[in-house]
Amino acid sequence: MLLHRRIYQFFIIYCLAVACLFLIKFGLNLSDYVIPGPMDVWHTGIREFTRYFSDVMDTLMVAVIGQVISIFMALLVGITGRRATWFGSFIKVAAYNVQAYPIVAIAPIIFILLGDGIVTRLIIAAMICYFPVLLSVLGIMSEPVNDIEHFYRATGRMRWQLEVKIRAFENLNKLTTVIAGSATLAVAGTIVAEFIAANAGIGYSIRIALYQSDLAKILTALFLIGITLSLYQGVLELTGYLIKKGWATRV
Repeated sequence: MLLHRRIYQFFIIYCLAVACLFLIKFGLNLSDYVIPGPMDVWHTGIREFTRYFSDVMDTLMVAVIGQVISIFMALLVGITGRRATWFGSFIKVAAYNVQAYPIVAIAPIIFILLGDGIVTRLIIAAMICYFPVLLSVLGIMSEPVNDIEHFYRATGRMRWQLEVKIRAFENLNKLTTVIAGSATLAVAGTIVAEFIAANAGIGYSIRIALYQSDLAKILTALFLIGITLSLYQGVLELTGYLIKKGWATRV
């Protein structure tokens, strides 16, 4: 159900956007060079589908790895900084300062230092989706679940691992939503990295299509990005649901 909802929502948004584009084309009588006709877009999509699909899978692979890195970093900082101590406050401030500069401004520096390639793409993708996950993790880990934690504290059984598990379980829906949402940022970050500094991926293909002023290729790329991202987010939401269901059964 989650996957189906994600897919048809994307189709509705994409079709409306393309329909508006064609309305502008025919309403202003623009040439096919500016906005290609429906048949041009269709034929381009068929012709470029295999190559662009491979590029999207390459981008998604980098985005997933970058997202995993950002989630791990956010959990590490969130768990470490959950207590209102000097060290916890220091960790939070340091984490916030990392995001004080726009990633678009930092990306060229990363490219200059590391060159193009998968490492640059991973770093940029991880940095873009890291901060929203961090904010949610810090909020969840810093807020006690008094009704449950009080029992374990009173019986002397509370440990930091148990505290983290309780707060994560009670807020698993929030975590799942944030992680699914950060998938969009991870893919966007990877595409930005590929657009600036890469020789592979769908961002690199979009840059070439842009230089060629080929809007049909860009629309094809956007369609494949959207449908793939919708499926990925649906899988993340379904995984979160299954984890919570299994966790609740064990508890």
